Amino acid sequence: MKSMISIVLAVLMVLAMAGCAERGAAAPAVTAAAPDAAPAAEKYTGTVSTDGSTSMEKVIGALGESFMAANDGVTFTYNPTGSGSGIKAVLEGRCDIGLSSRALKAEEEAQGLVGTTLAIDGIAVIVNPANTVEDLDVETIAKIYTGEITGWSEVGGNGGEIVLIGREAGSGTRGGFEEITETVDKCQYRQELTSTGDVITAVAQNPGAIGYASLASVKDTVKALKVAGVAPSEETVKDGTYLIQRPFVLVTREGTELAPAAQAFFGYVTSAEANEVIAAAGVVPVN
Repeated sequence: MKSMISIVLAVLMVLAMAGCAERGAAAPAVTAAAPDAAPAAEKYTGTVSTDGSTSMEKVIGALGESFMAANDGVTFTYNPTGSGSGIKAVLEGRCDIGLSSRALKAEEEAQGLVGTTLAIDGIAVIVNPANTVEDLDVETIAKIYTGEITGWSEVGGNGGEIVLIGREAGSGTRGGFEEITETVDKCQYRQELTSTGDVITAVAQNPGAIGYASLASVKDTVKALKVAGVAPSEETVKDGTYLIQRPFVLVTREGTELAPAAQAFFGYVTSAEANEVIAAAGVVPVN
């Protein structure tokens, strides 16, 4: 009998130990499935060629650098030929995107061109830093450029002849300036120069000179005048109180598909994503 009881106790002890082992065993590890990684932004390769307005050099250069930084397989080029030449380059298929510092004309749109405004830029009226004149209204500026006013003493200056500096025919800056001042085909230029930089240099070197240039390009070698009491700045261009301003326009051809890299660049620069770069270049983004 004792033998039987011993056997039963032994069995019960084995079963009890097995149950304890089962309860104390570590639960099998459960590994959560890793979430799918966010898809990387698509990167582009190829070239993006732009051609046109010299006034847009600073903003388009900054946008090109920003785009290439995000797409190291892309080569961005800019050919500073002037607005008219840039528009023609698009028509002839010599670039992806033309650059114009004026709105397209009706006859250009009739040829299938499309203008997309990138930003708004002020046209600064500039004089030599030694000039004591600080402020001119639009009517007086028009009289100066049409030759009705020829001496600085007539507008509160120290005297001397006013030397008129401007841009060449076809320049978007010239077109914008003359349209706003209502002096189209009336200006009596002493010098007609082919780039914004050349105008700034000419005015900086001549105490009697007056010129006009993109606000984004103005350097401290010249003095920008107030117009009707308002100094040119990003804020006064944006709120419309500075009167001499014009659009910066991207020109493409209707029905002509851009290459993927060029289309991606166009989409980037016309989105709110590019606003910080555009504003840092001294012009007012429109998106």
